[in-house]
Amino acid sequence: MSSVLFEAPGPKTRARHRTWSVLGAIAVAGFLGMVLFKLWVEGTITPDKWSFLLVPSIVLALLEGLIDTLMAAAAAILLSIGFGLIFAAGRLSRVAIIRWPCIAVIEFFRAVPVLLLIFFLYFAYGHIFGALGSLIIALMLYNGSVLAEVFRAGVLAVPKGQSEAGYAIGMSRGQVLSLVQIPQAVRTMLPAIISQCVVALKDTALGFTIGYAGIVREGQGIFTSFVYNNPIAVGIVLAAVFIAINYSLSRLAVYLEGRQRSKMQAEAPIAKTDANTGA
Repeated sequence: MSSVLFEAPGPKTRARHRTWSVLGAIAVAGFLGMVLFKLWVEGTITPDKWSFLLVPSIVLALLEGLIDTLMAAAAAILLSIGFGLIFAAGRLSRVAIIRWPCIAVIEFFRAVPVLLLIFFLYFAYGHIFGALGSLIIALMLYNGSVLAEVFRAGVLAVPKGQSEAGYAIGMSRGQVLSLVQIPQAVRTMLPAIISQCVVALKDTALGFTIGYAGIVREGQGIFTSFVYNNPIAVGIVLAAVFIAINYSLSRLAVYLEGRQRSKMQAEAPIAKTDANTGA
């Protein structure tokens, strides 16, 4: 189907696109090959640099670090969602004394870098929260503020007829928001929510700066030892772990979005039939 904005490419244009795509792929492959060759010559990715993966104690330490990272990420994500829901509701409030403080909190923590939040909480309140608590709270404040804006945008995107129907049957403002608007907003914004959860998971890597025993901290202990001295090999392994987890979450977002779209498409004919029959 042709677009109203541009014409569909013809055979020559498609052939030219394929040619440039092949040349681009060859150029990228050549560049990566040069990088790998250089690293091999420098002895940074030779087989002896990967020998740590054959040591059971090191593999076990990495697995324990991964579990610690996932636990911190899970706690931060759950708290961020709760924080986002509460402050999104507060920002949407019609009461100024509730709305303006929520706006101030959201805008402030969205603007402050996560690393600065982690440092501040750890050095100011580390004796209370510890490294894990400081990391989780910092991630909650930042990601929760971002999610608050996501939820607010989702609520505002819900058709006004939905809220008007709630008011028509006697619901209060809070009931319409919690029972009608937010559930629909969450379903609509689910891919964006999961994307922000991926950001929270990646940001747990910053915990190594305050000594949190996550997988990055364990990896740092490996490549800083005099036995291996292999930062690139360890970095590749850690990157592969994070890529696998984050890619899985991204695919989950795509799956849920497709499932939601199919559900809405299935419900549309039913709603149309009911409207036509007066049911």
